[in-house]
Amino acid sequence: MAKPYSYDLRQKVIDAIALDGLKKSEASELFNISRNTIDLWLNRLKETGDFAAKPNQPPGNNHKIRDWSKFEEFARTNGDKTQKEMAELWPEEISDRTISRALKKIGFTRKKKPMVIEKEMRLKGKNLEKR
Repeated sequence: MAKPYSYDLRQKVIDAIALDGLKKSEASELFNISRNTIDLWLNRLKETGDFAAKPNQPPGNNHKIRDWSKFEEFARTNGDKTQKEMAELWPEEISDRTISRALKKIGFTRKKKPMVIEKEMRLKGKNLEKR
């Protein structure tokens, strides 16, 4: 998404039109912006009393899981199931990909004891090399 024009540029354009009596088309050529942009700023000034840029709100997802303690309990009880099965068991309609992101967010892993297993694998590997 394009960056909005700075507030001081907007102020200069609006002042040039309102105070200096510059026409919109002349102001658009002078400041190298489109006339439509000036019209939008003037309309916003009439509606809200200010011509500041709207806050940038990147598109986001509507979060399906709101009660994280409930989800953690759900993950503990249904951790042996696949993500697709967990999605079907969740009370609301939810995708398996959403389940995946939520499990990652709470730090849930299917590994039982990752450090112990890794250590045992190293030990077994060393024992095999000695033979």
